[in-house]
Amino acid sequence: MSPLTGEVTVTGFGVRTAFGTGAEALRRGVFAGVPSFAPTTRFDTGPYRTPMAGVAPEGPDAVEDWALRHALAQCGADALDMADLPRGSEAAVLLGIAGDCTSVTRYWRNADSETGVPEGAVDRLADAVPARLAELLAGGLGLTGPRLTFTNACVASAAAIIHACRLISSGRVDVAVCAGGYLVEEETFGKFDSGRALSKDGMVRPFSADRSGLLLGDGVAAVVLESAEHARRRGARPLTSIVGWGAATDAHHIAQPHPEGVGLTRAARQALRLAGDPDGATLGYVNAHGTGTKYNDGAETRGLRAAFPERAEAIPVSSTKSTTGHMLEAAGVVEFVITMLALMDGVLPPTAGFTTPDPECDLDYVPNEPRPADLHRALTINAAFGGANTALVLERP
Repeated sequence: MSPLTGEVTVTGFGVRTAFGTGAEALRRGVFAGVPSFAPTTRFDTGPYRTPMAGVAPEGPDAVEDWALRHALAQCGADALDMADLPRGSEAAVLLGIAGDCTSVTRYWRNADSETGVPEGAVDRLADAVPARLAELLAGGLGLTGPRLTFTNACVASAAAIIHACRLISSGRVDVAVCAGGYLVEEETFGKFDSGRALSKDGMVRPFSADRSGLLLGDGVAAVVLESAEHARRRGARPLTSIVGWGAATDAHHIAQPHPEGVGLTRAARQALRLAGDPDGATLGYVNAHGTGTKYNDGAETRGLRAAFPERAEAIPVSSTKSTTGHMLEAAGVVEFVITMLALMDGVLPPTAGFTTPDPECDLDYVPNEPRPADLHRALTINAAFGGANTALVLERP
């Protein structure tokens, strides 16, 4: 692994989840251990095993407010404002997304056989093309620089952050805006339902013996990454530093993780080596992928034990999907923001809904209640279908 030539810092972020907009909404929801799950009215859930998802409140303007192009633009603007980075800056834009499927289903379903697709629909249908959303985000913010979209499922936005770290640490760019988004919609909801992956009782219980599946959730976020030198030159305040990153695949199965979490272990070890801490001695918290499914949680526990065998039992681990739901392509960047807030606030977000311990899941999962902690470093990990895994080590300034 090549040595770093520049430290990577985070100077701004914007975030929207089912709890609302901004850090305070996350503090009221995720950090309080309050699940966001409720029956969704965006589509008819009658044919499915559950009506529940982590969805934002549905107001009269909800369809437009929560269109991905608008939500991304707002989070991007919030991130730039927090970083005090002007519009028109030279910055890379890296996006993790699968496109706006809500536009596809909404407009084709509303199309009349005689009149055809409604007026204006063609432009919105194009939002289903992932690369278009990166162009819209960059263009709307006036950002110049390379643009790239990652579509590798549930690690997509984490992969975008990792690529930005490589660009910045190697001196190829000074600034990058990394973003991701997913909004609950019927096409993906139906696929997870048909795969029997959704929790039938409306709760997500990661690492518990009685866990019965995941629930989907709304999530959109953007973060501003800069070289430390660039941030210093313009007087920007660093919120956190990214000191290690890793990505690995085990290609074990199209949907199931490797039973021993091999790919996750490799990604975490890469990140820790890059951070100069191969044994995880400086880690104080792990934000787990933690889907609440039968296969994921045991494999993830074994993967973490293999990543830092001497310290696994001493490091608190929690799954914030127990409150937000699984945000798919957006999970990496939203959970990155959550991990950053844990470092900034000195509070560990809990694993909500935790009930009976599972013998296969035998770590400290911060059950049900937030926990004060004097954190220096934290690890956030994500996994995706096909065996993809990512890991990022964050450090408090």
